[in-house]
Amino acid sequence: MNKTSGANGFEPHELRQSALTEIHARPFALIQTPGRILHFAFTTDAAGAARAAEAVARLCADHKLAAPGAAAKQICADLPAGRLAFEPHGEFVTYTWTFPAERVPFSPAPDALQAAMRLLPQPGPLLVAADLHLLAAADAPEDIDAQFGGPAVAASSIDDGRATVASDFTADASGFVRILVVDHTLSPSSAGALVQRLLEIETYRMLALTGLPMAQRLGPSIRRIESELPALLSSMQRERGLAADRVLLDRLTALATELETGAAQGLFRLGATRAYHELVLARLDAIKESRIPHHSTLASFLARRLTPAIRTCATVEQSQTALSSKIARIAELLRTRVDIELESQNADQIRQMAERVRLQLRLQQTVEGLSIAAITYYVSSVLHLLFEGAHGSGVHVDPAVATGAAVPVVFAVVAFIVWRIRHAHKE
Repeated sequence: MNKTSGANGFEPHELRQSALTEIHARPFALIQTPGRILHFAFTTDAAGAARAAEAVARLCADHKLAAPGAAAKQICADLPAGRLAFEPHGEFVTYTWTFPAERVPFSPAPDALQAAMRLLPQPGPLLVAADLHLLAAADAPEDIDAQFGGPAVAASSIDDGRATVASDFTADASGFVRILVVDHTLSPSSAGALVQRLLEIETYRMLALTGLPMAQRLGPSIRRIESELPALLSSMQRERGLAADRVLLDRLTALATELETGAAQGLFRLGATRAYHELVLARLDAIKESRIPHHSTLASFLARRLTPAIRTCATVEQSQTALSSKIARIAELLRTRVDIELESQNADQIRQMAERVRLQLRLQQTVEGLSIAAITYYVSSVLHLLFEGAHGSGVHVDPAVATGAAVPVVFAVVAFIVWRIRHAHKE
C-alpha cells in the first residue's frame, strides 16, 4: 500500500514543478530606505547571456558565495561592493546593483559606484543605464525638478500617497537616466516592488523604441510600393497579351519580393516593440500613480513621447500586411488572365492541329485510292503476261479478254485487303 498521502501520492506532470516555480522565479527584493540602485541592461543573444551568467557565477565563487543553479532565472549575490541581481531575458540581460545610499539625492556620482559593474565583462551593447535613488520623505528635496537636467520632469504620487516618483527620462552627464523615489509610508517589500516596476518601465520603454529605426527604414520602401501598385493596375487595364502580362507579373513579383524581405527583417523587431509597449503599460498601471500639481504623470509623459513611435511601428506592420494582401490579390488576377490567355492559345493550337490531321487524313485517303489503282494495274499486267504465256503454249485463251475480266476481280481483292489493313490499324 502506498503510504504517501495528499497530492504527492500521484504521478506528477513533467512540467508541474516548472509551472509552480515560474510564479516565484523573479521575486521582489526587500529594499530599505534610503537605497541607491544602478540598473544596466545589455542586448545580447542566448550564447552571450550564458557567458554573462557564467561570469556572475565565477564572481560569486571568487567571493566564496554559493554558486547559482544552472536553471536559475535570477542570480542574487551579496558582494562586498553591493547587492547584485542578474537576470537573463530573451534578447537582453540586466544587472541591478543595490548600494547603501546617502541622504543627498544622487550623491555620490554613479561613476563612484559603478566600479562594481566593471568586475564583470560587458555581454553586449549597453541599452539601459538607470540611477534610482530611494529617499525618505524627511530627506526629500524641496525642488524635485532641480535634481534633473532634462527639459521636462514627470512626477506622480504612487499608491494613494505612499511614495512620490519623479524622472526626466533623459541621460545625465554620466549617461544614466535618473529616477527619484520619495518614500512616505513604504514597507521594504513595497519599496522593492515599486523599484522593480520602475526599472522595468525604463527597460521596456527603451526596448520598445528600438523598433522605431526599423520602421523608419522600412517606411520609404512601403510608400514606394504603395505608389507603384496603382500604376501597375492601370497597365493591367491598358495592356493585353501574354507578353505584356508576363512583364507585369515580373514587376509584381519584384514588388512582392521587396515587401516580404522587409517584412521578414522587421517581423521580430516590430512584434517585440508591440509586446514591450504592452509591458510598459502594464507596469504603469501596476504602480497606481496619480497626478501631483504642476507635473505630468509618468504615464502621460511617456504616452506623449512613446505612443507616436509605437503607432509608427504599428502602422508599418499594418501597411505591410495590407500591401501583402493587395499584391496577392493582384497577382492572382494576373495569373488568372495569363492562364486564360494560355488556354486560348492552346485551343487555337489544338484547332490547327485538328485541321492538319484532317488534311493528312484526306491526303492519306487519296494516296490509298491511288495505291489501289496502281497495285491493280501492276497485278493486271502480271496476269496479262501469264495469259500471253499460256496462249503461246497452246491454251485457248485470249490474253486481252482474260486480262479485262481479271481487272475487276483484282481491284476488288486489293481494295478488300487495303480496307482490312486500315480496319486493323483503327482497332
